[in-house]
Amino acid sequence: MPETNYKLNPETLEDLLDEASDGRLQLPDFQRGWVWDDDHIRSLLASISLSYPVGAVMMLEMGASIRFQRRPLEGVSTSVGEADRLILDGQQRLTSLFQSLRLDEPVATEDQRGRKINRWYYIDIWKAVHGEESNREDAILSIPEDRKVRIKNVIEADYSSAELEYQSMVFPLKDIFDPRNWADGFKKYWNDQDKSKLWNDFDRLVGKNFNPYNIPVISLGKNTPPAAVCQVFEKVNQGGVPLTVFELLTATFAVSGFRLREDWEAREEQLKEPPELSVLSKVSSTDFLQAITLLATRERREQESKKGNTRPPRISCRREDILKLTLKEYKKWADPLMDGFKQAAFFLRTQNVLDAEFLPYGSQLIPLAAIRTVLQKSVLTDGEREKMAQWYWCGVFGELYGGSTESRFANDLPDVVNWVSGGEDVPDTMEVARGRFDPNRLLSLRDLRSAAYKGVRSLILRKGAYDWMAGAKMENFDQFGKAVDVHHIFPQKWCKDRKIDKDLYNSIVNKTPLFRSTNQKIGGRAPSEYTSDIQREAGIGEAKLDSHLQSHLIDPDLLRGDSFGEFFKARHRDLVDEIGKAMGQKVNMDMVADYEVYE
Repeated sequence: MPETNYKLNPETLEDLLDEASDGRLQLPDFQRGWVWDDDHIRSLLASISLSYPVGAVMMLEMGASIRFQRRPLEGVSTSVGEADRLILDGQQRLTSLFQSLRLDEPVATEDQRGRKINRWYYIDIWKAVHGEESNREDAILSIPEDRKVRIKNVIEADYSSAELEYQSMVFPLKDIFDPRNWADGFKKYWNDQDKSKLWNDFDRLVGKNFNPYNIPVISLGKNTPPAAVCQVFEKVNQGGVPLTVFELLTATFAVSGFRLREDWEAREEQLKEPPELSVLSKVSSTDFLQAITLLATRERREQESKKGNTRPPRISCRREDILKLTLKEYKKWADPLMDGFKQAAFFLRTQNVLDAEFLPYGSQLIPLAAIRTVLQKSVLTDGEREKMAQWYWCGVFGELYGGSTESRFANDLPDVVNWVSGGEDVPDTMEVARGRFDPNRLLSLRDLRSAAYKGVRSLILRKGAYDWMAGAKMENFDQFGKAVDVHHIFPQKWCKDRKIDKDLYNSIVNKTPLFRSTNQKIGGRAPSEYTSDIQREAGIGEAKLDSHLQSHLIDPDLLRGDSFGEFFKARHRDLVDEIGKAMGQKVNMDMVADYEVYE
């Protein structure tokens, strides 16, 4: 927020509950449900009975810029009127207090084990007056729905009528703001001076702590922008589940009667159900909104540029920009973007990136889908696909999509569309990646979770690698129903026995994708042994197996000769060369490090 846009004032608990009761005080729809358990409620009531502070609450004043769908507190009639304010922080406390102090029905809560229970809340008058303040929670009674306390099915206490309440000297907290009738009945029941004094002491020492009880209220002004609401909510709600921009937009669109969550769930099913779209299985609602926002802001920029605006709005998909997305824009771009994501999946299949598990960067799908949406072509020409591939692999091996990526997405959309469409300017992502790619990065790629590691795996498959035993081209491995893993070429045991540097033999240079069944034939033996066995069991000649090995950028002679050092250096250079081709650049092989193979 550019300026201080809030105020802090104390308000009485009774007034706040009055506002909640008639609907002037409600919840934004993005707030989760009320979840406080019995122990939390008793502790809260004990604190207020002692006039202890229970923390401030935060409100958002309703105004023109605040268009969130809203709902009343749980327990309030759904037929309440329009809200003046929304609760951003304090929902659990205010809902607990409303239900326990205002409703003439038991509170639906849960016990320590999470079991659903219904409870009335009372306070033991004698304990509250004469007991230690430190033991005040002992005076707050949580009573079952029928108001009878049982121990092993034996009724130990019964508060099911006013007379029984008087007799047990327990006060129902639902009457705390207007105790006159109950007090008159109590005094009449006992007709005893000592009991009247006990009540008067209770009213003076405890009752007056509830009324008036002041709660500090921070009120955000009605001109607070939605993005600031989101940020503030997350700051004050750090103990809960983080609020997503999708939930905020869901609440905003709901005002116009549009159910964003239902719309997304239907689209999500379409994206994740077909096997050929499995690479999209982890696309999230926020990913989808970011891609739509890229398209919407691009259109706004183009429209303003046509009007002669020399400073048109930027293309962006940051949180504040998503929150400015209109329902009209969402509806316009949602269907075309669905096709864009599907076309992105088909493109990735041409690069042998077939499922979400081996997708180097899930985030790169966002600009890729937006780019395919703008290009509006179901099939790219060979030249167009090659350009798209160069941009894609530059992002992977430049490792550019692992951090804050919104500004890169915003550059990618116009840059790649222009370049693929015949423009001369190379996208910024490609320029940056080509400048930062280090051939020696392969030596440290040992973790399958690394984007570049996954990228090398897909490049080997894209090149046309064959499984050594099956003789099957693995670029369409999913058609075989086979599990393809990345395995050591020179087995770990063999390398360890020869004291080869483990950082080298565990790197991607000494690994390649193979069917799991083939790897089991390798075991921990020397390559000279397992290649002979594979050749014999597969029923193929030496030349055929050599061809399969070469499809993995492996020199057959160096492998069969158990020459790890020479093999490693040769394959390192071949992999670097293959990556350079994918990125559309000539890699300077002089940059490849000279290293010691043995420890």
